[in-house]
Amino acid sequence: MSDQSNLKPLEPTPNVEHIKEFKAGDLNDLCDATDEAIEGGGGFGWVKLPSREKLERYWNGVLAMPARELFVARLDGVICGTCQLLKPPANNEAQSFSIQLTTNFVAPWARGHGLAKMLIQEAEKFALSEGFSVINLDVRETLREAMALYEHLGYRRIGEHPAYALVDNKVLKGYYYCKVIDPKIEKNTSKEISLATDS
Repeated sequence: MSDQSNLKPLEPTPNVEHIKEFKAGDLNDLCDATDEAIEGGGGFGWVKLPSREKLERYWNGVLAMPARELFVARLDGVICGTCQLLKPPANNEAQSFSIQLTTNFVAPWARGHGLAKMLIQEAEKFALSEGFSVINLDVRETLREAMALYEHLGYRRIGEHPAYALVDNKVLKGYYYCKVIDPKIEKNTSKEISLATDS
């Protein structure tokens, strides 16, 4: 009989990807992860669990919209988190160099593997490759771990909204962040952003 006391369980494999269509099981996994994120208080706008039909329509709609790019986190192949990039409308030429990061979450069971950071970095890489120079995002005040991660990754808090969200009849503040990802314009904006956050 072999001695199996030295055997260790395999570490889960985390990865992220930019997707254009769902594989078998993806939509179900994504809806499950979304449910858990909403129940955990980070449902990117949802406060109560929507029906499965509504969630499926939402995620299928994301893939159908040319203005949205969907990135998913997987742990051992199972979707457990996402983020999206929302492109500016074509008529907004003055802000055509910036893109919005939104719906960023990792389900509670999959945290601790670096997936939130990997999602943001993959989105940044894509945004830069598509010619965008700035990423903007907003977050409600209760999501402290998310804010700490954004700040660790170089996002700067540039503003505050005193009545950003209403959750359980409580008005919550929200914060606005941005990050200049294009080195060519970063040195021209650093001083201005610094002045704005100091005031």
